Parts: sequence; structure tokens; C-alpha cells
Amino acid sequence: MIDSEELGAWLRLLEAPGVGRESARRLLAAFGSPQAVLAASTSARREVVGLVAATALATTSPDLDALIQTTLGWLTAETSVPRSVITLGHPLFPAALLHAADPPLLLYAQGRAELLGGENLAVVGSRNPTRQGTDNARAFSAHLSQAGLTIVSGLALGIDAAAHEGGLEGSGSTVAVVGTGLDRVYPKRHLTLAHRIAENGLIVSEYSLGTPPLPENFPNRNRIIAGLSRGTLVVEAALKSGSLITARLASESGREVFAIPGSIHSPQSRGCHALIQQGAKLVENAQDILDELRMSGGAAMSASPQSELALEEDAVLAALGFDPVTFEALVARSDCSPAELNVRLLELELNGHIARLPGQLFQRIAPR
Repeated sequence: MIDSEELGAWLRLLEAPGVGRESARRLLAAFGSPQAVLAASTSARREVVGLVAATALATTSPDLDALIQTTLGWLTAETSVPRSVITLGHPLFPAALLHAADPPLLLYAQGRAELLGGENLAVVGSRNPTRQGTDNARAFSAHLSQAGLTIVSGLALGIDAAAHEGGLEGSGSTVAVVGTGLDRVYPKRHLTLAHRIAENGLIVSEYSLGTPPLPENFPNRNRIIAGLSRGTLVVEAALKSGSLITARLASESGREVFAIPGSIHSPQSRGCHALIQQGAKLVENAQDILDELRMSGGAAMSASPQSELALEEDAVLAALGFDPVTFEALVARSDCSPAELNVRLLELELNGHIARLPGQLFQRIAPR
């Protein structure tokens, strides 16, 4: 475990107002360690980063001293889940991040820190997905985790949560990169999920304890999600979304980008379609990703031919198709009366074959 002197030096370097990651990186390159940075004179530091940052490191504050003590207490608390602070140069610091743009200099970790250096795949998407998108995220992630890939996502609502759930179903498990301090869970409704990830996977953050969910933290968090991973799978995304930021960062770092296509009428598919137009690899099942990454994962994720045939013979499903459809359109397409159609739609919904969407729309769900 990191000792108190080294931890204090890192926090003084990274948390001093007016310093920031870029200045801290330049200071470390010039002086070699945070302890050496703090031991240097203000004038020597000024030659590297300018007056404001150099002067900020000349003093400390009660708030910073309190943060150091809080962090030491968090690290040494008796808990069933391992806690660690992983700094640049530490054996567990992931090599993949060293080749990414703007890598973090320190990571707080809770859980299985060794997952940082594994075979990782980012799975991201909309906070407001369709039912099909949620099912796809979980099913793809479960299949990939069972094949040995660790699923990396951001613990957000929607696709992220489904990806973590799927990752927990396999040996690869999952890593959640969050935009708060590790003493907080955001969103709060994911408290149980966060505990499961900490116990069976890993939660990681570059933000110090007590950091609230500030809006600017989440785009910053995305670069770590992309940087940790061999590739990024976008399940559903609008044209303007954080998921596309993650995909762009992955592409700029030379990592693979995968996208699942969807309905041309769905706003949640337009981001994926744009990525495919820009060169992302279209994938229809998890095996497509494993083949691209040259990994073996067993049978592709799909329903058996017999079950698909049986579903295709259902008149209501045939009339529905895979695009969202209104109830009135289904009445016109099928031979059912409105009363009969209501009953059949309820049966199909309860059996997981269709989803009821806002605006009185219905959508068929692909078999898994």
C-alpha cells in the first residue's frame, strides 16, 4: 500500500489549485517524483509551469491536510473489498492508459485492481435506451465476459448499467469508471449495483474522495473508459452523446470501434449509424467482436433456428416487424380485432418478445 508521505505528496501535487493534470505531468517529467516536485524551489518549478502553479505548490491548506487524512482512513479501513491508490509507475497502473491521450496520474480503486491490466472492452450507450438496446447491452456483455473480456463502462443509467450487469455474469467481470469520489455512488439508484461491482469486479476513479458528480467530470471519465479498452462497443446513442465522445477517443488512440445498427426511425440508433458511416465495424452478435479481436468465444449469440421459425409464424410479430409501430397501424396490418390484438400484445410483452414504448408504440425484441 502507498505510504502516507508518498500519498501526501501526490495529493498536494494533484489537488493544488491552479496546477491540473498537464502541469503536474510536466513537473513530474522535470523532477521525477511528487516528493521531488515539492522539494524544489518555487523558482525552479516556475521554469517548468509558470508562476501561478509554482506558487500554489509552495503552501498547503487545512482542506488538503484533511483530504490526506480522509484518504488514509479510507485506505486502511477494515473492509471485505480491497482499496488502493494506483499512481503512475505503480506495477498495477494499466499500460493501456499510458498509450492513451491525457492519461490520469493517479487512480483510486475499489475491488479487483488486477482487472485494469486485463483484456478489456468498453460497452457504452444511451442513458435512455430502448428495451431492445438494454437487452443487447446485457446479452453482448455477458457473452463477451464469458469469453474472458472484462467489460468497462461508466455506471450511468441505461446501457452502462446493463453492460455491468452482463459483465458480472462471466469470468471477465466488469470495471466501472466513475466521475465522483469512490465514497459516493452516482446515480444513487445504482448503490446495489456498485456494491456488486466492488465485490466481484472493480470501481475506479481519478477523482479524490468527496468529489461530487460535477457535469464536467463525466466527459473526462470517458477518456479513461476508452483508454483502458482494446475497443469500444456503442450499443445505442443519439447523435450528440457522451458515448460518441468515448468512441472518438478510442478511434484516436488506435482502438477498435464497434456499433450495433438499429431502426432508421429510432433517434437512439442514429449515433451508431453515424459511427458505421465513419468506419466503425457493424456487429450483429458478440462473436463478431471476438473474431475481430481474435478471441474464441464459442457459439454466436442467437436464438436457435427452430425458435426463430416459430416466432416468424406468429401473425402479430410478423405484422409488427422490428421498427416501433402504433397500435392503430397494427390493427390495420393484422387480421385481429382491437380487443384480440390487445390480448395478444400483452401475451407477447409478458413473454419478452415485444416492448411497450412511450407514445403508445410497440417494438419487437430480437431473440437472444
